Amino acid sequence: MPAVTVENPLVLPRVETPDPTIAVPRPVVQVATAPEGFEGEGFPVRRAFARVNTKLLDPFIMMDQMGEVEYAAGEPKGTPWHPHRGFETVTYLIDGKFIHRDSTGGGGALGDGDTQWMTAGSGILHIETPPEDLVVSGGLFHGLQLWVNLPASDKLIQPKYQDISGANVKLLASPDGGTVLRLIAGEIGGVQGPGTTHTPITMIHATLSPGAAVTLPWRSDFNALVYALNGRGTVGAEQRPFGMGQAVVFGDGDSITVQADSTQESRSPNLDVVILGGRPIREPVAHYGPFVMNSHRELQQAVEDFQSGRFGRIPAEHN
Repeated sequence: MPAVTVENPLVLPRVETPDPTIAVPRPVVQVATAPEGFEGEGFPVRRAFARVNTKLLDPFIMMDQMGEVEYAAGEPKGTPWHPHRGFETVTYLIDGKFIHRDSTGGGGALGDGDTQWMTAGSGILHIETPPEDLVVSGGLFHGLQLWVNLPASDKLIQPKYQDISGANVKLLASPDGGTVLRLIAGEIGGVQGPGTTHTPITMIHATLSPGAAVTLPWRSDFNALVYALNGRGTVGAEQRPFGMGQAVVFGDGDSITVQADSTQESRSPNLDVVILGGRPIREPVAHYGPFVMNSHRELQQAVEDFQSGRFGRIPAEHN
């Protein structure tokens, strides 16, 4: 981990550190440890934001860290066919392989560093499964699934699927080259990521070398969240400790700071974090299973529409 990187970060474009005389550092509001559980057919997950107040997450609903797990032959697992409505799912695969299929005919194979961005909108059925060769051989699996809310005006838009190859992710670096930034969606330092979003957000996977620190400019109208995939370090100007499986919520301001400890565990030689922010939607959220709407009545309608077959049909070859 991770698959998408460079041997020499100094060759990458730099994201300049904000002017400390002008930029307002965001304070750390909360550090929360993610509970562990199982999803789909039984793959292990950490519920990254389960202990964070939902109002602080807006426009995000939830995020699961899937793995990191080393499967034996015959062990790799996926999800069965299931519905979604009213939001977007973002699946980022750090290590391993996955196959996505949906009722619109969208989908494809994900490999190391790839992202699939599925806009459920008015309703979609989809499935995520390991390919046959991974089931036969076993192997490393590690990824994320993020749910991004849609505003009421976009809840029932046409479903859409984006396949974002790891080769298209924008690679950037901190001024000293100690941090590699993989920009998946949104903008940082004047650079735009490949993901197209209905709700304005920024999503970055950052790798910090031992002892490295990075301070990033951050839109003041966005919230700011950091989640540690592995390793340990500190966050904020106050240098609050955090590590693997912990989520950080920042307060108001226009810059965020993350620093890696000078020594790391041998199994995690660097500090890897996901950095997220988005413009809050500030609308009522009604969440029931795979549906995210604005009211209880809309949730009832989603269930009725799903049961009536209005989310599309499973392709014949998958029945």
